[in-house]
Amino acid sequence: MNYTQQHIKEAISILNQLDLDSIENMAELLAGIKADQGRIFFLGVGGSAGNCSHAVNDFRKIVGIESYAPTDNVSELTARTNDEGWATIFVEWLKTSRLSAKDALFILSVGGGGLEKNISPNLVEALKLAKSVGSKVTGIVGRDGGYTAKVADVCVIIPTVNADTITPHTEAFQAVVWHLLVSHPKLKANETKWESAVK
Repeated sequence: MNYTQQHIKEAISILNQLDLDSIENMAELLAGIKADQGRIFFLGVGGSAGNCSHAVNDFRKIVGIESYAPTDNVSELTARTNDEGWATIFVEWLKTSRLSAKDALFILSVGGGGLEKNISPNLVEALKLAKSVGSKVTGIVGRDGGYTAKVADVCVIIPTVNADTITPHTEAFQAVVWHLLVSHPKLKANETKWESAVK
């Protein structure tokens, strides 16, 4: 088997193992946020930060939920990192945004955060704030889900099928799951361009 065949075989295996009930529960949770006129704050670092930016677009444009990603504001992100430190970049941003019980944190992360090995401490601090103010917490994460899975109201963990490809599969399937969500009848409010163009 060549590498392309192996990678696709792994992706098929992940699809077959996804927790579909958790995804459906995530749709319900987000529908509740929309009904309450709450906001979604997407948090992630590295490739997941790029996914957050894309997800913000889709949830704003297709679903109609006010959504943000702190990593989209590079000036504030770098100022906070430089002046206050990496661990607090998200929590301080969320305080300024007055995160509330009507809102949700949506974590996109390979590891989910963890203080034991200093993995994405910025996610952990943001999650602590969310729990303290009563915000909903959801996420699409890899490995064992980390701190996100421990505190989330609903969490989708991308199954590990090969320890050598955890990151590419987790980040790829983040997109699969959030695109499913914005297409879900409980959430979708606006037609996408190409689908409406061919009708």
